[in-house]
Amino acid sequence: MQQIKILTIIGARPQIIKSAALSRAIKNKFADKILEIIVHTGQHYDDNMSDVFFEELEIPNPNYNLNVGSGTHGKQTSLMIEGIEEILLKEKPSCIILYGDTNSTLAGAIAASKIFIPVIHIEAGLRSFNKSMPEEINRIICDHVSTLLFSPTITGYNNLVKEGFRENNTSPYSNDNPKIYHCGDIMLDNSLFFSTKAEQKTTILKDNNLESNNFILATIHRNNNTDEPSRLNNLFNALNKIATKKKINIIIPLHPRTSKLLVQNLSSELYCQIKTNPFIKITPPVSYLEMIALEKNASLIMTDSGGVQKEAFFFNKPCIILRPETEWTELVTCGSAKLTDTDENRITEAFNHFAENNTLYFPNLFGDGKAAEFICEQIIENIK
Repeated sequence: MQQIKILTIIGARPQIIKSAALSRAIKNKFADKILEIIVHTGQHYDDNMSDVFFEELEIPNPNYNLNVGSGTHGKQTSLMIEGIEEILLKEKPSCIILYGDTNSTLAGAIAASKIFIPVIHIEAGLRSFNKSMPEEINRIICDHVSTLLFSPTITGYNNLVKEGFRENNTSPYSNDNPKIYHCGDIMLDNSLFFSTKAEQKTTILKDNNLESNNFILATIHRNNNTDEPSRLNNLFNALNKIATKKKINIIIPLHPRTSKLLVQNLSSELYCQIKTNPFIKITPPVSYLEMIALEKNASLIMTDSGGVQKEAFFFNKPCIILRPETEWTELVTCGSAKLTDTDENRITEAFNHFAENNTLYFPNLFGDGKAAEFICEQIIENIK
């Protein structure tokens, strides 16, 4: 059997991490049937946010790097479309693999669908039902030009059905006759695989004088939280008060861009309090294994990241979601997470709730840790 050539698009940190699961499955079980070409768009381009992940997660070096970098949505996406199209025409893959909901996802979907190369979307069907989020636009467009759609949850699968995707159609599949799957989450594949390595290969807790199950991990990166002064001040007011009143360490790995925005957008008084608070530890971005170690050992996680919400759940940690909505509604429904947006009172109430509640429910929502293998099997069966 001739190998199926797939072209994988990655650009942002979460996509690099997700791709590790598929690359690992191909290497270990499907190397004779699938040839993977990796294209890094360069959407995240500093070493801490990309290169280190390739090395740490044992992902093959990209065959191509577009080095697009940051920019407006239009400029960044247009450069990606142009670069991806050139590579598609050169490589002539059997399909393109896209993850999640970034501008890299959108660019890949547009470039491939316009020249009739099948699109495979991993993490299909996720919806925040908030089209003011660029990610919501990206994921909807990608889903609706895809041939194979892999949803990590039953909620995502049902969202696709509600949007008109048929459940029982038969092959051959195309973007006019797409196939939808509920396959489990490849992030669970990775969390299970790298969990032990994270404990063995990192010293992040020791380096920051953190005691297991006695600190909070907070991550903040979404533009509407970092770029809007009122929201950023609300968030850091809440973190400052909780850390001070409860005398609990809060570690906050921040992208350099967000660190600069603290100076620009926080009130001078609050910025001074944050910088001098002995319980608040602001660090540069951490590696994936370091993040896993922090998540496994935190007593509670606060985040505006979709991926971190899930990883909190994988490690049975309560999560405060610093957004008005979430694509992972199951987490809120089962009670392991609470939506607070940037409301100081709601953040404090959620913290107090979880501090007093040690009997949270963590049902099996995300599969068996073998989603990547299932995806590979379906590609082999349905992509010619």
